[in-house]
Amino acid sequence: MPFLIAAAAAVAGILNTVQSGANASLNKALGQPILAALVVTAANVAVYLAAAPFVGIGWPGSQRFAGVPWWAWLGGAMGATYVLATIFIAERLGAAVFTGITVTAAIVTSVVLDHYGWVGFAQHTADPWRILGCALMIGGLVLVCLR
Repeated sequence: MPFLIAAAAAVAGILNTVQSGANASLNKALGQPILAALVVTAANVAVYLAAAPFVGIGWPGSQRFAGVPWWAWLGGAMGATYVLATIFIAERLGAAVFTGITVTAAIVTSVVLDHYGWVGFAQHTADPWRILGCALMIGGLVLVCLR
């Protein structure tokens, strides 16, 4: 795996964790969770528009729209659900527990999705090493959650 791609993924993971705290703090300061979520969404739009000149933007034809699987349209709703979770739950659990739960759930789900090749991922067998990795993630989460 090229170093820069892995580094970009690591930065995304760091930002994902910091985002949880920022979203929760925004909600606390505003006292309006839906307004906080809308501010987060507006910031998303601003970043997408700033990136557009570098990656391009265009409107696909109707055949491309028709070729989108039904579940692919739900990605934005899933992202919004995550943002709402950061607003309502992250502060209560703390950064380590919230991130531990979400990352562990993401790893286990990813291994299942890869194993079956679901939602557009290439198929990668859930071999004993991947299963052990999931078990270690769950074990690490248990250790993080112990007080």
